[in-house]
Amino acid sequence: MFKKYVVPAIITVVFGGVYYYFALPPINIKSGEFWFALALLIACYIICYLVSAGKRKIGSFAQNTSNFITPGAINLNIKLGKHAKTAVITAVLAIVAALSVIGITSARMFNAQDYQSMITVTDRDFATDISEIPLSQIPIVDRDTAVRLGSRKIGEVVELVSQFDVSNYYTQINFNGMPTRVSPLQYSGTIKWFTNKSDGIPYYVQIDMATQETELVKLAEGMKYSPSELFSRDLMRHIRFKYPTKMFNEVNFEISDDGKPYWVVSYYGYKVGFLGGKDITGILLVDAVTGEMIDYPVADVPEWIDRVYSSDLVVEQANNWGTLKSGYLNSVFGQRGVVKTTTGYNYLALDDDVWLYTGVTSVVSDESNIGFILINMRTKETRLYSINGAEEYSAMESAQGQIQEKGYVATFPILVNVADIPTYFVSLKDNAGLVKAYSFVSVSDYQIVGVADTLQGAEVEYRRLLGVGDSSTDNKPAEEIITVTGIISRISTAVKSGNSIYYIEINGTIYTASIEISDSLPLLASGDTVEIQITPTKQMKSITLKK
Repeated sequence: MFKKYVVPAIITVVFGGVYYYFALPPINIKSGEFWFALALLIACYIICYLVSAGKRKIGSFAQNTSNFITPGAINLNIKLGKHAKTAVITAVLAIVAALSVIGITSARMFNAQDYQSMITVTDRDFATDISEIPLSQIPIVDRDTAVRLGSRKIGEVVELVSQFDVSNYYTQINFNGMPTRVSPLQYSGTIKWFTNKSDGIPYYVQIDMATQETELVKLAEGMKYSPSELFSRDLMRHIRFKYPTKMFNEVNFEISDDGKPYWVVSYYGYKVGFLGGKDITGILLVDAVTGEMIDYPVADVPEWIDRVYSSDLVVEQANNWGTLKSGYLNSVFGQRGVVKTTTGYNYLALDDDVWLYTGVTSVVSDESNIGFILINMRTKETRLYSINGAEEYSAMESAQGQIQEKGYVATFPILVNVADIPTYFVSLKDNAGLVKAYSFVSVSDYQIVGVADTLQGAEVEYRRLLGVGDSSTDNKPAEEIITVTGIISRISTAVKSGNSIYYIEINGTIYTASIEISDSLPLLASGDTVEIQITPTKQMKSITLKK
């Protein structure tokens, strides 16, 4: 008896403990991971029982089981009594009935209205909600460029590059009012963890998306909880052991307003039927240094946190909103009034939050948008702007076409306001992934394209094509201006994308200036004393010769 039943049970318990330690499935009947783990345990017990009983081979057991469930098999008395057969048949019928009920109560076909209303969309006015921002605050760094900048930065510190890598998070947040990407370092291997674990991870990378300024931020005390840690300090193991029933959705790395590192781990539940309408119900805020955890329901998340909802989840909910307005059957057959989001999305910094931006197009997938939506990644507030225009990839192709001889590739657009006109902004990168030019493209008419190798030059050209005048005459927020006086030590010029660009070295710093800012640029020479006004990105706004 002990060998036949108890030993298989002990082996199964040990196997289950090891599996739980490494796989960390939630102990929750609504989780597919839970049922997979349970199936493994049952299979483990059956195999151990057969081996310990020594009466039947696993192959014959599988064959008899197959005969038992194969249609037409009538010899059901193989090692099974009458009551056992009845119990097995009852269990199978109960499982089928339960799965049918779960499917009906959760299916989009029978719950279209519930799925459609999971996200609330309000109509808004573009010019009112999205004001013009200074050029120095336009994010020109996409995620791929941020990865390159981060790798380059850690490569400058020899003692770090041999022990750590930059992790792959690069979360976009708002930090002190500026669009920023942050990512922690991670141990470059198991051996490196053992040699550095006492001090933890000492830095994270912080990238200003507007200026491309990249900083390795030194922590007073190293981070000891992250996905690259081992054993009890592994982030997911740390939170799973305290919250065994929660179903986790996404992990983001963020920093507080004072630069302290945290992990934001969202968890979810189901709002439709038993397993339908997945939605975020709260977050765990984990101190990356101490491991301290705070559980916040979604309505109580602190305002400094930017990433609560995952992008894929809110896009899925936006598509349900657009496709199920008139019910499920209309979404499949008539498709009257059915809309969907375009392929791809980006993020905007607005109201000190991060908002997901994506276009809205008809379900027939033509090359135009009927509007676009913004979704707050902290609160899920969703705004609809009904503006007809080109979809994002058409705008990207139009920008690339302006300088097609360069072979540059456009990044996915972000949406900006230029003279109250909805405008796509894209960066143009070369084959090495370096940003070489910038472009503004009108949403309503993607043939109106301003391209230059400086932000200022691109905006000037775009405004000229729009016929709205120079940005200095518009009611837009004042851009920070720095005044510098000095002697020109070197000056040279080059023609890029049809524009004359001047490179001027003053007090050991090189500044760039487009010919549009002053007709006197060709007359300047080394030794001249000048006063210049520049932006924080060292883009020249004006230059005056001092006598």
